[in-house]
Amino acid sequence: MTHSAAARQQRDQDAAAQSDADGRVRFFDYHPTIADVRTEVLRGLGESSKSLPPKLFYDQHGSRLFDAITQLPEYYPTRTEIEILREYGSEMADSLGRENVLIELGSGSSLKIQTLLAVLKPLVYVPVDISKEHLMASARALAERFPKLSIRAACADYSGPFKLPLDPAWPRLAAFFPGSSIGNFDPQDARHLLERVARLLGPGGKLLIGVDLRKDPAILNAAYNDSEGVTAAFNLNLLTRINRELGADFDLDAFEHRAYFDEDRSRIEMHLVSLSDQVVRVAGQAFTFRRGESIHTESSYKFSIAGFQELAHDAGFESEQVWTDARGLFSVHCLGVLS
Repeated sequence: MTHSAAARQQRDQDAAAQSDADGRVRFFDYHPTIADVRTEVLRGLGESSKSLPPKLFYDQHGSRLFDAITQLPEYYPTRTEIEILREYGSEMADSLGRENVLIELGSGSSLKIQTLLAVLKPLVYVPVDISKEHLMASARALAERFPKLSIRAACADYSGPFKLPLDPAWPRLAAFFPGSSIGNFDPQDARHLLERVARLLGPGGKLLIGVDLRKDPAILNAAYNDSEGVTAAFNLNLLTRINRELGADFDLDAFEHRAYFDEDRSRIEMHLVSLSDQVVRVAGQAFTFRRGESIHTESSYKFSIAGFQELAHDAGFESEQVWTDARGLFSVHCLGVLS
């Protein structure tokens, strides 16, 4: 990066930044605008097969509902990934390298990162999340737990090209991408995202990534159709957000949550299914729904270890190490950027 480009980047960062009250955390707001949300919603609802991107789940209430999902007995991914991190955290730190700059994509409530921060002791921690309020609360909590840690929290949408508050003078970068969020992307989009991460990290960079594995469909279907209805509420909250932000008139009682495992595509699909013939207005536009027609709100692909390694290689990474739980439900991979 040239001196002038670095100077422009620093000015952009300073304009977007705000410091916490005691100056221990800096926040950078690259959050999508209402216009961005409107464009994506109208485009998705206008398709022949209606869809909405899962990143729209994560307003403040949606983030809280997802935190509740991670505590449910049926929802194995979060607790299993945490178990793996706790058991193998020191090995992971050896693989990533200590005292570097650690970027976390989709940091959420930051439950998982605490184990890594304790052993990695990074110079700087850069959590990235699309839910601003959730990100700020989590960053402040981490600052209290790790008082010597420098935190630059970025509210950003990492599903496309995104900004980060990085300093060109920083040493080698490492990234943590937990929760098998890579599974929310169709294979081509997943490869493009991993390519962007590889370019961001550069030669010698490392990525630690959580990847959900193929398993008994009964376990998968239960995880996304919990008995308490929290996942259903999480799914329907997407319509509540659209009503609030875009002046829509979705009747939540006229839609129901549906999730199932598609064996052929090796993915869970989540949908909101219309219970009647109806017309819904969103941002002044009318959308017709037939009874039984759905909005596809999320995919969650499940991988074999070899299948994910092939995807990562195509995106510019080499597999260095893999850790799994005893039941083979979940995996955490350390990837290195190919030279």
